Amino acid sequence: MHDVTAVAHRGDPYRARENTLASLRSALHRGADAVEIDVRLTRDGVPVLLHDATLKRLWEHDRPLSALSWEEVRGLTEGGVPALSDALAATDGSRVMIDLPGTPDVPAARRIVDAVRAVGARDRVYYCAGAPAMLAVRAADPSAEIALTRSTRAPARPGLLAAIRPRWLNYRFPLVDRALAEHVHRDGYLLSVWTPDTRRSMRRLLAMGVDSITTNRVDVLCALRPHGPAGSAAPGRP
Repeated sequence: MHDVTAVAHRGDPYRARENTLASLRSALHRGADAVEIDVRLTRDGVPVLLHDATLKRLWEHDRPLSALSWEEVRGLTEGGVPALSDALAATDGSRVMIDLPGTPDVPAARRIVDAVRAVGARDRVYYCAGAPAMLAVRAADPSAEIALTRSTRAPARPGLLAAIRPRWLNYRFPLVDRALAEHVHRDGYLLSVWTPDTRRSMRRLLAMGVDSITTNRVDVLCALRPHGPAGSAAPGRP
């Protein structure tokens, strides 16, 4: 059993509200090699941490993020929704996986990529989402590190892979078996999975040789890894 990168899904959501600075810090304190965050743009183009399209579920305001300015978001959440720049400062020195749930176009992806570059975090950030979002990121940054999210076992089209040039293939964990893991590795990609939260599922994936696991229970994953909390498999840029 080789070591695996432990990625904290939206931080440490069982202990602190997801996609907040407190949640990210808690996850890193508990041994995460990387944190996964969701990034969307406010009306005035500020990249912030929020998975949903609205503030309803987490902040009890049924307002679309895309209709709110950054100042309005800060006011409605009492500063709880961090800007991407603040999240990158809070995770200084650690890897960050940026998920793009809003399927940004190229100008929106460029704003996010530029925000990463502006704070000097490019070498520790990588991006994940489906093909449309990752095509936008690739257009915005030809050298970005990408994890192409897959929700089916069907092979990605060769032309799509050539256009996106992912380093990782990122699968929903129930889709992954040993044959798929071997196929991904044989094709020269790293294999990441999301989001198993039970010990049984984590052990199964570890035995298959996946390279990265994104989970809501990063402390549990770290305890199961053969080499403890510090994951030697957390790769840098290609």
